[in-house]
Amino acid sequence: MVIGLRNDKGTKDKIFYPSELPILPLRGTVAYPDLVMPLIVGRERSIKLIDESMNMDKMIAIITQKNPDIENPDIDDLYTVGTIATIMKMVKMVDGSQRVVIQGLCRFKLIEFTQREPHLRAKILPIFEDYQKDIEVDAMYINLRNLFKKAIDMAPYLSSELSQIATKVENPGNLADLIASTINISVIEKQEILEKIDLKERLRKITLFLNREVETLELSSRIQTNVKEGIDKTQREYYLREQLKAIQKELGDTDDKMSEVDEIRKKILDAKMSPDVQKVAEKELDRLSKMSTMSAEYTVSRTYLDWLTEIPWSNQTEDNLDIAGADTILNEDHYDLTKVKKRILEYLAVRKLKSDMKGPILCFVGPPGVGKTSLGKSIARALGRKFMRISLGGIRDEAEIRGHRRTYVGALPGRIIQGVKKAGSNNPVFMLDEVDKIGTDFRGDPSSALLEVLDPEQNFSFSDHYLEVPFDLSKVMFIATANMLDPIPPALRDRMEVLELPGYTEEEKVMISKQFLIPKERFEHGLNEDLIAFEDEALKIVIRSYTRESGVRNLEREIAAICRAVAKLVAEGDTEKKIITLDSIHGYLGPIKFFSEIAERTKYSGVATGLAWTSTGGDILFIESTKMRGKGNLSLTGQLGDVMKESAQAALSYIRSKAGEYKIPEDFFEKNDLHVHVPQGAIPKDGPSAGVTMLVSLVSLITDKLVRNDVAMTGEITLRGLVLPVGGIKQKVLAAKRAGIQNIILPKLNEKDLEEVPESIKENMHFKFIERMDEAIEICLTQ
Repeated sequence: MVIGLRNDKGTKDKIFYPSELPILPLRGTVAYPDLVMPLIVGRERSIKLIDESMNMDKMIAIITQKNPDIENPDIDDLYTVGTIATIMKMVKMVDGSQRVVIQGLCRFKLIEFTQREPHLRAKILPIFEDYQKDIEVDAMYINLRNLFKKAIDMAPYLSSELSQIATKVENPGNLADLIASTINISVIEKQEILEKIDLKERLRKITLFLNREVETLELSSRIQTNVKEGIDKTQREYYLREQLKAIQKELGDTDDKMSEVDEIRKKILDAKMSPDVQKVAEKELDRLSKMSTMSAEYTVSRTYLDWLTEIPWSNQTEDNLDIAGADTILNEDHYDLTKVKKRILEYLAVRKLKSDMKGPILCFVGPPGVGKTSLGKSIARALGRKFMRISLGGIRDEAEIRGHRRTYVGALPGRIIQGVKKAGSNNPVFMLDEVDKIGTDFRGDPSSALLEVLDPEQNFSFSDHYLEVPFDLSKVMFIATANMLDPIPPALRDRMEVLELPGYTEEEKVMISKQFLIPKERFEHGLNEDLIAFEDEALKIVIRSYTRESGVRNLEREIAAICRAVAKLVAEGDTEKKIITLDSIHGYLGPIKFFSEIAERTKYSGVATGLAWTSTGGDILFIESTKMRGKGNLSLTGQLGDVMKESAQAALSYIRSKAGEYKIPEDFFEKNDLHVHVPQGAIPKDGPSAGVTMLVSLVSLITDKLVRNDVAMTGEITLRGLVLPVGGIKQKVLAAKRAGIQNIILPKLNEKDLEEVPESIKENMHFKFIERMDEAIEICLTQ
């Protein structure tokens, strides 16, 4: 038994507290000393605790839960400071719960738990306050009482009776507890007040919380007053405006609104809309004329009419039908790209013969940096049309294409209509960039919304959700760009004419550098031909050893780096012409970044060179295999997708079925584990085209024969030993050319795809076409 002295109102009473009490967890609130509090007890453990306490001394220890959602809290779920309380009254309800009224006695600190079942029980240490009166405590007490009265007057949730109760509380600590239990603060903050044993600290903390609550109540009151004043002002202005209209009508003065309506009507006539659209516009205008300018609908209707009248229904630019001139412009802006240029000139030729032809829907597919977007600008310049571009990368909302319904606040048409309006003509060149990167989520599928836009049989009557009238998009020349065709939905791909832009060869990059990149970077860096010049061999080493890409973006960056270095020398006073040679490149760009590693990588058995097709173009791929003592397990690493893993399984199964032909010992697969790894492990890889390479790698490892270092291969394999065709042949051949590989193994059914590869690329390269997997092993493995 612990004996404590409770110092209350200057009197000292001897109070006896047990050193061990049952613990009642409290959810969502905090109990304080000297305050009466009603509780509803519904948990089975808590009901047993109350029943047991009622039969004894009616004294319990109350502690608040940290998380109110926990049904049966354990020791770690409770705070360590609580309130000793006595049960004043208990009533059992029909549903089995109990209504309990408790009164707090004093704070306590939890020492240790002595019991967990059927309810919690713990040793406790009562905490007694030593209230010493001084000037600072008295000042804080008076300020706190006045502040609390102010809060009671302003807060609707605080009863006016609290003001009288607060006046009768003479102990500052009790007043702080009373305020904490009644004002709108969080449970964590209530617990913080309970844990403040030092009286001055408790008074400062509760004053801070109460000040915050009073400021919130004052702000809420000000907002309410301002809203009421605003409503009164609006009603007064409406009444005065109506009176003004009546006076103007009597005097015969012109109404500003009527002049605005006449102005819109004139715009409708000048827009030369189709009869159906004009009928909708005039109906909306008639509706607008009957609205009050103060109505919220007035602004919505007016904005809608502005869009209808500003869209170029009949405005269009005249096409430049000079085919020779267009050819010159295309050649000025881009090197090579013969297939694309030929398609544009064919379009112009047909347009010259048939003026009402529909605009083509082209899709440029190729790795980054090959000039897809800039080619769209060149086409617009060659045709003499306006150019509009929107980026579709990452778009997930269908409304970006079709627009929002007018019922939504701040609704706007979709990007297609917005672009046409911005262009100011109904036949611009419209570029839809990154069409392969459109996303899908709960807001709809933008790629499906594009189906109507990019269908020549439907887009003559494209309906935007905001306009809700048909607009003719058939005169627009749509150009989409993508890095890969696979992510584009088949239905959308079917509506577009696909033109592939493969990567450039080394010779083409040299010409692009000389004709486009070097003049551009010289101009950008304030240089001229008298200050800097590049030798062809220097350009080749930059292309070969400092960049590895299908396009020319990184090449342009490296040329820019050289120009910056020269510009720095010129700015320092060195005006001597700098000729960039093979020997001086290292001084400008540092050590080489890329080098041929094929011979080095394939000088061990188990390593084969494959060809891959990625979103950045073609690339070479090394597949490595190794063996170790084990039980015949196969491990696959390098962030491989499911299809690629299955290719490795198929290759191993085929090898095991042919173990006798390859002279593999019968117990080899029972005593050894195999591990296949594809380097650059941080990059995800998938697809069936590495099947042949995996087969050759495994056979090389098991038979201990080296793979030829001048051969690269691609192809899908089957369990029956067949080699199936794969995609991206053109890009893969380009990658082999860049890597200096002269012998390529391709599936027999891909022989036709070589027709698309330029002769300049195929020169000095040898192609082997195979139908069965055994042929690849015969060609690749050294004897």
